[in-house]
Amino acid sequence: MKILLAVDDSAVGAAVVRRVAKLAKQLKATPELYVVHVAPRLSKAAEKEFGKAGPGRYYDRQSELALEPLRPLLARTRLAFEERKAVGEVAPTLLAEAKAVKADLIVIGSHGKGALKSLLIGSVTQKVIALSPVPVLVVH
Repeated sequence: MKILLAVDDSAVGAAVVRRVAKLAKQLKATPELYVVHVAPRLSKAAEKEFGKAGPGRYYDRQSELALEPLRPLLARTRLAFEERKAVGEVAPTLLAEAKAVKADLIVIGSHGKGALKSLLIGSVTQKVIALSPVPVLVVH
């Protein structure tokens, strides 16, 4: 089974990892895990502020802020995983990543860092659920 774990730099990322580890144990399976962070693309005007070097290092840093705290937790699961970093509109980019790795399941947090955290489910998660051709497990 191939599982895409969608993470951002919110506290929900750790819950996503714990849930997938528990799921693997329950299924008595060793899934292929793809831990994916999508850095939202900056506006063209903001990208120009980076000059000739471009915003690549900025995007990479955003992904590192999300992935770095999860690495020890992922290591403790003893499940092999591949990290993937992408840039773009978050929901469609996550779905493209899921297609690229031929994911059987997407696991995503109920909400991330958006301004309306108190909503039951975040807008990115809603879009992924609505558009995904594979099952989506939402973790609170």
